[in-house]
Amino acid sequence: MRRVPVTALHAGMKIARPVYSAGGQMLLSAGLELTERYIERLGKLGINFVYVEDGLLPDLEVDDVISDETRSRARSLMRELLQSSTGKRVDIKRCLLLSKEIQSVVENIVDELLGNKNLIFDMMDIRTHDDYTFAHSVNVGVLAVMAGLAMKMPRERLLQLGKGAMLHDIGKIDLPLSILNKPGKLTEDEFDQIKKHCQVGMQILKHSGYVNIVEAAVALQHHERYDGSGYPGGLRGEQIHLFSRITSIADVYDAITSNRVYRPAFPPHEAYELLAAGGGSMFDYEIVRIFIEIIAPYPLGTIVELSNGEIAAVVENIPGFNLYPRVRVLFDPYGQEVGEMKEYFLARQRDIVIHKVIDDVFKYVKERSAQKKSG
Repeated sequence: MRRVPVTALHAGMKIARPVYSAGGQMLLSAGLELTERYIERLGKLGINFVYVEDGLLPDLEVDDVISDETRSRARSLMRELLQSSTGKRVDIKRCLLLSKEIQSVVENIVDELLGNKNLIFDMMDIRTHDDYTFAHSVNVGVLAVMAGLAMKMPRERLLQLGKGAMLHDIGKIDLPLSILNKPGKLTEDEFDQIKKHCQVGMQILKHSGYVNIVEAAVALQHHERYDGSGYPGGLRGEQIHLFSRITSIADVYDAITSNRVYRPAFPPHEAYELLAAGGGSMFDYEIVRIFIEIIAPYPLGTIVELSNGEIAAVVENIPGFNLYPRVRVLFDPYGQEVGEMKEYFLARQRDIVIHKVIDDVFKYVKERSAQKKSG
């Protein structure tokens, strides 16, 4: 099994992990053989990658950090919550009822993560354009809790952090989709409307009566920046609550690794570098240092070219060695398939490093083979 960008899919590949909508509807089932029509449909849905079986890594299993059942339930609840407004009127009673259910799903997330050893985020969530807001809220909650775990927070604090992080964007509940999904640059007036979602979210949660002030503060402060350049209050440093500082990093990471109508997703290794560069300016340096230890710049199944010219797949990510995973060599420098098992743990093989990520490996090795023949 490996993760393949939709732009690099070929007819005949088989879906390895089902693709669901935010409402829980299965769009593509595991085992389905892809056709050109299916691949075109995936592109139109705004899905930027899927997990496939193509014979390269038949023994590799890629598992989510939480169960499919918990993720599906969380996404469905967030979908219902963020659609619980009529026109400009927010249904506070409905929000209250759903927030109680969200408390339950956050408990599941926290307990599942507490029971997961050597935790690292190396499976990307598959989502459509229409599912972005709901899936994003869940991912931010999961990432925030993972960071809290790495910071040795007790369970009760993790529950508060997870709930606040999952509800961070509730203030977008009555923003028009024409602004949220605008493909071009926002006008000044439109950006002012976007910025109001922080105060709106704080008010919704505060008046719901089921969210404490610390959890509600995340909705208000998740766009504040450590250097004071954020909004709505221009807060800086430790004026920003710890939960908000964590959530802001999770929010940005998940947003930039997702396809949006106005730009394609950043690959995980580029998002990793962007976050690392933001430590001490946009973000709290110490939290960034912890956060980049729990995310994989090269998720399992990523195909890479090594500095010695060999082409390999990432088969294991080990916490603390994120930039130096274990890789399995698939092709030699000339694009010829390697006959016997050959792996490097790059943390110990320091004379070999990852040179670049390859999206379409079959096209790449074909070109390599052609070069060898012509040379």
